[in-house]
Amino acid sequence: MAVAGAVVLLLAAGIWTVLANASAGASTRPRHAAAKPGAYTTARLDQLLAQLGYLPLTWTPSAGQKVPAGNDAAGQRAAAYHPPRGTFTWKSGYPSGLRRFWRDGTTRGLILQGAVMAFEQQHGLTIDGIAGPKVWNALFTAVAAHDMNKNGYTYAIASEGTPEKLTIWHDGRQVLQTDANTGIPASPTTIGTSPVYLKHYFQVMKGTNPNGTPYSSPVYYVSYFRGNLAVHWYPRPSYGFPQSLGCVELPWGVAKAAWQYLSYGSLVTVQAGSQTPGTSPVDPTT
Repeated sequence: MAVAGAVVLLLAAGIWTVLANASAGASTRPRHAAAKPGAYTTARLDQLLAQLGYLPLTWTPSAGQKVPAGNDAAGQRAAAYHPPRGTFTWKSGYPSGLRRFWRDGTTRGLILQGAVMAFEQQHGLTIDGIAGPKVWNALFTAVAAHDMNKNGYTYAIASEGTPEKLTIWHDGRQVLQTDANTGIPASPTTIGTSPVYLKHYFQVMKGTNPNGTPYSSPVYYVSYFRGNLAVHWYPRPSYGFPQSLGCVELPWGVAKAAWQYLSYGSLVTVQAGSQTPGTSPVDPTT
């Protein structure tokens, strides 16, 4: 299922709210996880997020480089302007396709954007993927306190092969694989990659079917990753082929597990396969 109407009714903390709808092909993610021009360097942002466990990579300083202690506030701020040199190393266990979203030292990588979103969510900040002053101040505080990523690192691929499947990797190992449903030709799922930006345990999705009839569907374990497209539970007699209005539908038990792994900022890739409709849009940036 996907949201096709004007509004979505959400139940959060026992309160119904209204969320304006985005188009199925659009992504609400910001394009770059950037610091403002003239501010701290993206290279140091990468290093600190790796140090705190928000990346699928580790960082090691080069020999002879001076790295400030976590509680050295002046040293940390100086390093944010002039970062020490070093090397990033991929953690094992993730699919090789994840590597194309890494842009060492630049603002154009989805891995960095997702990591900033994950950090923002865990530290009570606006989840926009942009490393502004509040994010940097929280980073310095987290480094000083050795406040590590509490959710680990998750990556997911929804493959539109035969059968369609959702596979999830968490902290370097595959933790879930299940048959799944993606979008029908009249309402296909966008091919591409985006980070999870909104989560709900329960939601009533309301909209209009391709034939013009309205729908009102209660769903659980909802993780939005692109516009109005989400991974969630939806009851079907079977799974593994296009049935939804763009979302990635899962059976109950695995939907619950997927929801727990798909934390804010987790990248979700929708991968073309033998069952991809010819109408499916493709995100050219991913």
